Amino acid sequence: MNSFPEDTDPNWRVQGSCIGADTDDFFPEGQGKAVDAQIARAKAICADCPVAQTCVEFALRTNQPFGIFGGTTPSERRTIRKERKIVAA
Repeated sequence: MNSFPEDTDPNWRVQGSCIGADTDDFFPEGQGKAVDAQIARAKAICADCPVAQTCVEFALRTNQPFGIFGGTTPSERRTIRKERKIVAA
């Protein structure tokens, strides 16, 4: 199992660009154009986020099964895990 860098700032979440954003965009449900639009909005917010890398590492480390974290979808995180050969917790 790969190790993850520890969070340098335990309060990294409050530095996220997603603070105050519509949480529905980060946790879309269903399929289709509306969900695709929600995912695109969330990823756009993550694109300029100063803690995006910490966020995705958190999602990988804690095996988050839903939502957009650090600009990644659950399926993208599964791919990252496979590439890194990470065993899900």
